[in-house]
Amino acid sequence: MTMDRYAPHLRATLALGLPLVGSHLARMAIGVADTVMVGWYGVEELAALVIATSFFHIMFFLGMGFGIGVMGLIAAAIARDDEIEVRRSTRMALWLSILFALLAMPLLWFSEPILTAIGQKPEVAALAQDYLRIAGFGLLPVLCGLTLNSYLAAMERAQVVLWVTLAGLPVNVFLNWVLIFGNLGAPELGVQGAAIASVSVQALQLVLLVAYAGWLPAARKYHLFQRFWRADWAELRAVFWLGLPIGLTMVAEGGLFVGSNVMMGWIGTRELAAHGIALQLASITFMLHLGMSNAATIRAGQAKGLGDASLMRDGAIAVTAVSLVIAVMAVAVFVLFPRQLVGLYLDGSDPETPVLIGIATGLMFYAALFQLTDAMQVIGLGLLRGVQDTRVPMIIAAISYWLVGMPIAYGLAFVAGLGPAGLWLGLVAGLTVAAILLMRRFWRGLARGDWTRDGHAV
Repeated sequence: MTMDRYAPHLRATLALGLPLVGSHLARMAIGVADTVMVGWYGVEELAALVIATSFFHIMFFLGMGFGIGVMGLIAAAIARDDEIEVRRSTRMALWLSILFALLAMPLLWFSEPILTAIGQKPEVAALAQDYLRIAGFGLLPVLCGLTLNSYLAAMERAQVVLWVTLAGLPVNVFLNWVLIFGNLGAPELGVQGAAIASVSVQALQLVLLVAYAGWLPAARKYHLFQRFWRADWAELRAVFWLGLPIGLTMVAEGGLFVGSNVMMGWIGTRELAAHGIALQLASITFMLHLGMSNAATIRAGQAKGLGDASLMRDGAIAVTAVSLVIAVMAVAVFVLFPRQLVGLYLDGSDPETPVLIGIATGLMFYAALFQLTDAMQVIGLGLLRGVQDTRVPMIIAAISYWLVGMPIAYGLAFVAGLGPAGLWLGLVAGLTVAAILLMRRFWRGLARGDWTRDGHAV
């Protein structure tokens, strides 16, 4: 094992992963901007935004499997020089993304009774529904944009995804400033203003991605948008059955965090607001690992398309090493600077701020605690998606998050009386079990030759 052996894989991983990390961070920055600016507007509005975005993300997670699932398919097809498969899989993923967004809209529109039924305060649930009735229109451009992200990233055009996402950040901040607070003569819309800003940016980003994907000379041979209305039912079924387990896996993981939001809402509004801040800070570092996970999917997909076990092994080692380094750096930042990070989200003149900083700072220790296992579970998922292994990871996720993480979180928080700290310890437990089982499955399958035998996962 020499550095010379892994250097090409590290370079390839970073060349793919860093732009994807940047695009995820830019996308996350838009959410952070919403949270910070709504936090300046009011604590109750911040709590409503936390629960509303959690609800939105459950729908997003369930629908995103189609866009994520085709990343490995496209990478493998490009490695085989199979132009027809590239076009068919991407187009049917777009079809499924559009269909899912339309089916999800009624749940977002009538979300207040659902949020009230799961124990949220009526005033918070009403504000959350106000947000979701507008934000729901962004689900279609977000899901279609995710599919085009995968399409372009598999062609190693991840830089474009980064620039398109970055372009949306200043637009979102400006629209938030105008619409949340009623500046420049606009009405003061609060959380509804944040929703309008988000949907506007999401639509703009989709337009830019469609324009680029249609213009890109290297992609013209795929004829992605020509006769877009033509169905390929066999491919649609294949993408559906590949993507659905990914969506359910994302719901299982995301549901663990959404469940923690719901249970934190049972404890109190201030605790929920502080929890939202700490969780979003942890989510920022997760975006780094998610970018590396996308790179792992593409690299594993390329190796699968070529039937090259050595390429897959060395690439997996490289991406895992990069993600571990990021995790160690995140732990250091969270432990050394918790108050400074939390303080960025709050108005220093608000009398509630000292209490919120105290609660959120305490939770940052637990956010640091799960950095390593969170990194390994998402890298394991990325590698397995690259070899189109999605059903067993779905089961692993369900067991880890809902049979381990959630019961421990509830038991420690409410039975043992640990409160917010107990909820976060449950998150740590679920992520740790998932990391161990997912990485074990990938490496055992690679050792057996499952992922490259005849170019098919077993």
